[in-house]
Amino acid sequence: MGDSVVDTASAAAHFRARLAFETDPSDVAAALAGGAPGFVLIDTRDEVAWQQGHARGAIHMPKPDMAARIPDYPAGTQFVVYCWGPGCNGATRAGLIISQLGYAVKEMIGGFEYWAREGLAVEAVVDGVTVDATRLPDPLTAPVSPTGGAIACAC
Repeated sequence: MGDSVVDTASAAAHFRARLAFETDPSDVAAALAGGAPGFVLIDTRDEVAWQQGHARGAIHMPKPDMAARIPDYPAGTQFVVYCWGPGCNGATRAGLIISQLGYAVKEMIGGFEYWAREGLAVEAVVDGVTVDATRLPDPLTAPVSPTGGAIACAC
């Protein structure tokens, strides 16, 4: 930080821009729980990853399918995309594809990894059947109540 002058206007513009194009797992889960989230949640990973586990409420659309499938949605549809986690840029690539097709899109930061680690609803496909695969919350990523359930972090 040193002696440099802090440009608070640029900082505010930076954070405003990030919030315009990013969201997080807890905000996505809350919107889905409300029943009318205002977006389509897309899991961008391959079939094996999808079957292993995905966010409940997501649809499966790997990146190679997007150019053909996204235009089936009406103009004005908004999307939220995710991939594996913070070490993967698949959701960023998906966001680029969708925005180039003329649709609004946000990236769910943390991806499926943080969705699952926060104890949010996970489904898996076992022998062709969708089953609940929700995990207990990881206390390093989500506050845990004394009874073991996740609690809102109020962030």
